[in-house]
Amino acid sequence: MGSVTLRYFCYGCLFTSVTWTLLLFIYFNLSQESQPLKNVPVKGGQSFKYFPRKFQPRFTRSPSWLQGPNQHWGKEEGRKKAAELSPEMGMIFNEVDQEVRDVGYHKHAFNVLISNRLGYHRELPDTRNTKCKGKLYPVDLPSASVVICFFNEAFSALLRTLHSVLDRTPSHLLHEVILVDDNSEFTDLKEELDAYIKKNLPGKVKLVRNAKREGLIRGRMIGASQATGEVLVFLDSHCEVNEMWLQPLLTPIKEDRRAVVCPVIDIISADTLSYSSSPIVRGGFNWGLHFKWDPVPLSELNGPEGATVPIRSPTMAGGLFAMDRKYFNELGQYDSGMDIWGGENLEISFRIWMCGGRLLIIPCSRVGHIFRKRRPYGSPGGQDTMAHNSLRLAHVWMDEYKEQYFALRPELRSRNYGDISERLAVRKRLHCNSFKWYLDHIYPEMQVSAPNAKAQHPVFVNKGLRRPKVLQRGRLRNLLTSTCLVAQGRPSEKAGIVVVRDCDSEDPEQAWAYDEEQELILAGLLCLDMSETRSSDPPRLMKCHGSGGTQQWTLGRSNRLYQVSVGQCLMVVDPLSHKGYVAMGICNGSKAQQWRLED
Repeated sequence: MGSVTLRYFCYGCLFTSVTWTLLLFIYFNLSQESQPLKNVPVKGGQSFKYFPRKFQPRFTRSPSWLQGPNQHWGKEEGRKKAAELSPEMGMIFNEVDQEVRDVGYHKHAFNVLISNRLGYHRELPDTRNTKCKGKLYPVDLPSASVVICFFNEAFSALLRTLHSVLDRTPSHLLHEVILVDDNSEFTDLKEELDAYIKKNLPGKVKLVRNAKREGLIRGRMIGASQATGEVLVFLDSHCEVNEMWLQPLLTPIKEDRRAVVCPVIDIISADTLSYSSSPIVRGGFNWGLHFKWDPVPLSELNGPEGATVPIRSPTMAGGLFAMDRKYFNELGQYDSGMDIWGGENLEISFRIWMCGGRLLIIPCSRVGHIFRKRRPYGSPGGQDTMAHNSLRLAHVWMDEYKEQYFALRPELRSRNYGDISERLAVRKRLHCNSFKWYLDHIYPEMQVSAPNAKAQHPVFVNKGLRRPKVLQRGRLRNLLTSTCLVAQGRPSEKAGIVVVRDCDSEDPEQAWAYDEEQELILAGLLCLDMSETRSSDPPRLMKCHGSGGTQQWTLGRSNRLYQVSVGQCLMVVDPLSHKGYVAMGICNGSKAQQWRLED
């Protein structure tokens, strides 16, 4: 009898243990699924030691954009919502969030708070032309070595760049990824990056450390010297490759090893990290030797295959391109006498065309790039590397047309630019054409401002931009004070601040328009705007720039007026004060932060 009792007791213990194990397993899995940002650390750097090195984002309240059954990004049912990034992803809920955002803009010139919350993987909208999706590519394409140089890059942006390559590139085409650290100063890019790669990315990822800062130009040469794939693909360290990005780049190189190819560069917003399609454009330059984008002639876009065939481009932007590795070496790599950054994209563009190669934009290859607010770091010693590098390319490649450059920069005529004998030898060895040949055959649209030159009619005419559609009009009333948002002075006064005053339905200077670009325009004149660098400054009225960011507002959810770039909500400072001051504040759902656009 005793043995039977003992047996049932043991069965009961075993059943209870299994039950609790299952319940705890389900609980923790559901907890993780409801907190997809939980394990994304916000990285700090040596310059900001007061900032927690491994902060795990916690919200004072659960953000509404994290709620719902399909928020486990990466699963098929969540892909559409993941690609359609909420503008409230950057909402600030506490002082630590504010610190992450402000430090991130200072160190990296984009919204690191959102970057960290996104993590290292995300779905992207497929921005290719529909005809691209039906294209077939050869099976036996050459293998690629992807070279990514970085200096003081945001940890999350660097890893998202890396993972986008690994996630969206067929393994048989990806020979290796070479990361070149150009002597970065931030601690998380040292041992922590080493540990992450060793633990999560063994095999195809190789990390090269420069003993001193070499700059992008020599850094890429170092990366190329380590590569063993058939094709070199150079990427910036804050980009994300899109679907089927590599096959369209490799195919022209397989057909012609002297083809150098560039993807279409889609836009990743520095403020919101939202991914949007870019128009198909080609590279050009001006006589100040600055790169610029030119429209593509309609004749090249209106063929039977539409906007899917490779497009000849006089120059490249320089950040993202691919070319045969042996051809890169034969063509002279980069000019190692150039310093850090600037001008190298025009130099290699001129060299490709003048020395027998072709430079092509590939519309069916799309790569997103964070267009930062500014270049967040300078050159060693504060030197003007752009001028130094431009002088070298002008003296090596532009022949008598370098006088066009000196006409704009006469102060550089006598500046030292180093020894260019090796680069002149490269030009001689490759039997390169003259710069006049380049202008005549590759970039005839370029106008020469010589005394006897004939004026050329512009090839492209700007037809004007479509005005955004207005979604709603009315007065912007605060629900706590029942006062309306107006200009403190005149609504036409640029940089004038806004305040709240008694509402007047007959006053046209209280009329706001909210359009599809999420702009708020007062009296049809100026847009409600925030300072890019000083989030403590009050909102102001500025000329509408159409670029989102500091003029992008969301209105509707819980009646809050949320500023996308700042990550805060508009509020009345002192409801009892007659001054009517307003400011941005951490979104807390209070009535002082609630607004309604009313007729």
